[in-house]
Amino acid sequence: MAKSRPPKRILESYTIKGSDKVIKPGDCVLMRASDTSKPPYVARVEAIEAAGSRGTNVRVRVRWYYRPEESMGGRRPFHGAKEVFLSDHYDVQSADTIEGKCNVHSFRSYTKLDSVNAEDFFCRFEYKSATGSFVPDRIAVFHPSCIGMTIKDAKKLEHFFCQSCTAENGKMAENSHEATAQSEEKVESKRRRR
Repeated sequence: MAKSRPPKRILESYTIKGSDKVIKPGDCVLMRASDTSKPPYVARVEAIEAAGSRGTNVRVRVRWYYRPEESMGGRRPFHGAKEVFLSDHYDVQSADTIEGKCNVHSFRSYTKLDSVNAEDFFCRFEYKSATGSFVPDRIAVFHPSCIGMTIKDAKKLEHFFCQSCTAENGKMAENSHEATAQSEEKVESKRRRR
């Protein structure tokens, strides 16, 4: 008769190895990439579970954030350096791959930060990894540089929009992720199970 596996235990928290930092479901974490030349992956912890006879095999169920260059459309000029997209891509990984905690802010709260640390990111889109589509699929983009204005000068204005990027009917032009996503070839899945 086959030996049955001990049941998985759901954990309320986990202390990251080699640190005193504690993570809980809902926290965002940096996870080590298998390719050490790549930056750590960003993920939100959905659940923490322990398996094995002593409960020492700790695994985390995560929901991945994608960086713009990891999406089908690739990085666009309007993407921020610290921008990530919350995806519909869930996975189970070893808790040993967690490097540390991070913070993923809404765009609005990110722009109000007094100082941005290495662990701070922002998210304004959800990304459908299978189709390469975004929610929302459009965003208004304004380019001060198109009219020779500095960002500092543009911030002094009450309303700013780029005349060069305005549609003929006077509405602000919107960049669409969907248009480029369909034309790009599918990006290889970046995460491998550990």
